[in-house]
Amino acid sequence: MIQLNRFKASLEDAGLDGAIISSELNQRYLCDFPFTDGYILVLPEKSYLLTDFRYAEAIKKAVSGFEIICPEGRMSDCIADLTRKSKAKSLAVEEDSISLGEFELLAEKLGGIATLKSGASAILLAQRAIKLDYEIERIKKAQEITDAAFSHIITFVEENKSSLTERDVALELDFFMQKQGSEGVAFETIAISDDATSLPHGVPRNEKLKNGFLTMDFGAKFNGYCSDMTRTIVIGKASDEQKKIYNTVLSAQKTALEQIRGGISCRAADAIARKVIENAGYGKAFGHSLGHGVGLFIHEKPNLSPRADDALLLRSGNVVTVEPGIYLEGKFGCRIEDMITITPDGSIYNFTKSNKDLVEIT
Repeated sequence: MIQLNRFKASLEDAGLDGAIISSELNQRYLCDFPFTDGYILVLPEKSYLLTDFRYAEAIKKAVSGFEIICPEGRMSDCIADLTRKSKAKSLAVEEDSISLGEFELLAEKLGGIATLKSGASAILLAQRAIKLDYEIERIKKAQEITDAAFSHIITFVEENKSSLTERDVALELDFFMQKQGSEGVAFETIAISDDATSLPHGVPRNEKLKNGFLTMDFGAKFNGYCSDMTRTIVIGKASDEQKKIYNTVLSAQKTALEQIRGGISCRAADAIARKVIENAGYGKAFGHSLGHGVGLFIHEKPNLSPRADDALLLRSGNVVTVEPGIYLEGKFGCRIEDMITITPDGSIYNFTKSNKDLVEIT
């Protein structure tokens, strides 16, 4: 209910009378219940959740703050009828996700009743960037599952390394996290070895693990909220060059974690880690941003990026990853990723507890 009230206040501040929310992610954010067919309609007098019979009973038990309606006819007709009875003259839609066909249908149904305007996506993205306490707790639980998965996979690889493929490692991580209570994976798990580790988002291959770096990027999902962690280990013994790369990435990450605080700009946060990597001579090999927001979706605002606006500052409630990397094309790469939040006093809390010492599995 608190998220709905925040949203309604922001709509009012933007001069909008209400909103039509059609994306599953933002619907879950506002009502804290996952459903895949329907709308949330926010009007000045009341908010409605329109769904069908499959979800009705469960939603009535789980959701407060909305009138639950199962329309007998088309949902677009129901939206028009409810809007006609209200004082609403302008309704925001999710400009980032609504299809042209859906927009045209709603505009036709609401013709002469209310005007559709953009703005709902921007408002909700900004709102979702500031996590409330219950959201922080869910992310913390998701990361606890992810940390447990990393401990498990080290033993699993040690015991089976001669027979494992990259896909085997990815599937084992997924299966373990779900056994530990994850709703599913937060994103498609990455588990890549040796030369494939030069690809920041490489796809696990049906090939046996090769000696060298093994990068694993994975996350659990708990009550809708995601975690995100990357660890790079070594199959066999690390070469001197691999040790140098690993220690440079680790130094960049630790330096950033030591200096990131509430009030720092997202661009400056990125620059902390980037400077360490540049000073080591690998600046061109760090081609992505330092981090991104995490919440109901794995990539949310804010972004710790060299392209971020100088005025974009980290604030209490932001949850972001800190994930520097070095990638040598055709050779190998290394990334280390933790997930943090900015606390009310401006310090950081690191959700990620997994070891970052270089692990060699011989």
